[in-house]
Amino acid sequence: MIDKVTMFSHFVNPFTKIALKQIACYCEECKKNRLEIALELFVECRKNACWKCKTAEKIVEPILLKGCESFNATPEEMKTKFRDPYWRKGLANVIRGLAEFGVKKPFIPGAPFQVVWDITYACNLRCKHCYATAGKALDDELTKEEAINTIDSLERLGVTIIAFSGGEPLVRKDIYELTKYASEKGIYIAIATNGTMINDERAKKLKESGVSYIQISLDGMRETHDAFRGIRGVFDKTIEGIKKAVQHDFFVNVSMTVTKYNYQEVIEVIKLCEDLGVNWFMHYNFIPTGRGREIFNSDITPEEREKLLRMLYERNLNSKISILSTAPQFARIALQCSNGIIPTHFYNLNAGERFKKLAEFIGGCGAGRFYFAIKANGDITPCVFFPLVVGNVRSDDLEELWKKNKIFEDLRNKDKLEICGGCEYRYVCGGCRARAYNYFGSYLKPDPGCIRNRMVWKEIVL
Repeated sequence: MIDKVTMFSHFVNPFTKIALKQIACYCEECKKNRLEIALELFVECRKNACWKCKTAEKIVEPILLKGCESFNATPEEMKTKFRDPYWRKGLANVIRGLAEFGVKKPFIPGAPFQVVWDITYACNLRCKHCYATAGKALDDELTKEEAINTIDSLERLGVTIIAFSGGEPLVRKDIYELTKYASEKGIYIAIATNGTMINDERAKKLKESGVSYIQISLDGMRETHDAFRGIRGVFDKTIEGIKKAVQHDFFVNVSMTVTKYNYQEVIEVIKLCEDLGVNWFMHYNFIPTGRGREIFNSDITPEEREKLLRMLYERNLNSKISILSTAPQFARIALQCSNGIIPTHFYNLNAGERFKKLAEFIGGCGAGRFYFAIKANGDITPCVFFPLVVGNVRSDDLEELWKKNKIFEDLRNKDKLEICGGCEYRYVCGGCRARAYNYFGSYLKPDPGCIRNRMVWKEIVL
């Protein structure tokens, strides 16, 4: 989607920006953001709207038609593409971002593309590296009514994706009601799970309740995975959960948090994922937060990370699955390899001639810029690995928070970063801000995992 919609930045001049900003608001009569209503009218999946939303469609239409020319597409081809509600919501988000923030490097959307929501901290496992220190539910976790209200607020904000996580989200009894309610709002629904509870019955219920995407964690082969998850035999249950998710036609992402204990098993896990028929393999950085602080010295070295990321990128070119990484340095490696594929936050983008320009537009770390996280008690943080509370869904206006929060503003400005802010790759990478915060207590500090920050890493290990 980014490959298509980023081109609209060329058509947003100061006058257009003013007009778009005036219509990038929630319509109380039509009960949806006015830009989304305008797009629904344009693609002819909606007939009726208030006069203000119909006027908004007239403002947006010439921009969309110019976009058709840029994409070498006919208006009907564009209408067909954006009849998909998720593409449409994403496009509205991009246009709102251009109206609100202008053309920035990296890009700032009008709302988070994704919100990761730890819906409960109850869990059936006790993982050594758990960022949430999960096990038991909190006493002040959001009630069902509060969760419904939060979904309403996220929909009003314009969020494209909600990823329900935890803890173990399938432990929460009302999870199917919540996913269905959010899905009916036109939001793309993902579940991040340990996989051990997925059987045929639950897979069917998840599908019926609007879940499209399932992420399952796998931290190595049998002995390694069992050791990290704290229960012997859990590897086989996880593999069975992956198989069930694939069989029931979910989009399946297997995630692996790489540490010095499983570094040598990455290739084996990727081969296993290819054999299982999943869609994605995603490498996660180890970040010493939550229970992970108890194994603080488990991270791989910058040299090992560099070797790992280059291996992942090269394997991507021939693998039958997509291979991604949460390490922002992955985009810098892509530029250095110059094969035309940019690993973004959501997928591998074949950028062609727009390679570097799109890489800078998309940017690296998306904490507080492409996404934020919600804790089980409603606290809002820049990402799940970043335990710095910036607000709470029970008390804060999410739109005001997204537009004006000082911490979010800092995270979006790559020029403010220490050391990383002087790197020529700062707009495509900028380092992981959660790693900087958890290692140094400041999100503006350098990411110690980068090969260019060897001296900073040496200070930590010494």
